[in-house]
Amino acid sequence: MEQRFMKIWKNIWEWGNKTYIMGILNVTPDSFSDGGCYVSRDAAVRQAIRMYDEGADIIDVGGETTKPGAGPVAADIETDRVIPVIESLSKVIRIPVSVDTYRAKTAELAIKAGASMVNDVWGLKYDPDMAAVIATYRVPVCIMHNRTGGTDYGDDLIGKILLELEESISIAKNANIPDENIMIDPGIGFAKTWEQNITVMRHLEDFKKLGYPVLLGASRKSFIGKVLDLEVADRLEGTLAATSIGITKGIDMVRVHDVLQNSRVAKMMDSMVR
Repeated sequence: MEQRFMKIWKNIWEWGNKTYIMGILNVTPDSFSDGGCYVSRDAAVRQAIRMYDEGADIIDVGGETTKPGAGPVAADIETDRVIPVIESLSKVIRIPVSVDTYRAKTAELAIKAGASMVNDVWGLKYDPDMAAVIATYRVPVCIMHNRTGGTDYGDDLIGKILLELEESISIAKNANIPDENIMIDPGIGFAKTWEQNITVMRHLEDFKKLGYPVLLGASRKSFIGKVLDLEVADRLEGTLAATSIGITKGIDMVRVHDVLQNSRVAKMMDSMVR
């Protein structure tokens, strides 16, 4: 049965009535799009306030870039980046804060600092303690599809991605994370070629069949650059196209850099398709 509600922080989100906007806040020196822009706490807080004013429903704070080819940072570096920012945001903005991490310790410290959601790009498969932390603190989690096995999915790309997402969902359920605290993300840009990313975009409605709200994270990603032959800074229109097609296919949230433009597009699309 499809999950209809999620309680996050002080809010009850009802899926299906609108598209929620997750604003991206990378407090890293090397993220693929805005690395180095918000490494200081003050700059990060100003950007979060700006995204809130522009229509963000939640701010996602990340301390490690996941761009292709990037190596992991030390856990203490990640926490040094994200915890002070989350502590500050929890005091100054009136929307929830999410932490973008695949490490259980970072997630726990972030929750204690004020984060209300965990966004795990490894779908609970990297850190064996992650699911238990999320269950203990009773916060929602976004489970993203990712894999270490490369981009060979045989002749059933969508079926294999769905199967691997179901494995992550089983990890969550075995740790007693309730269904109403689970969101899924098909993982655009992760362990997929640009052509495979296009195929996933064409089949976003299939991910709704799992019964959970779906987050789409396509903002400024390389498949847009490949199609349009544009660098990162010039991928706004391509991102808005991805947001629009995602809404027609029933996605529930978009994770974006350009909050103002995406929130306007989402509001207009919602008025026509919801």
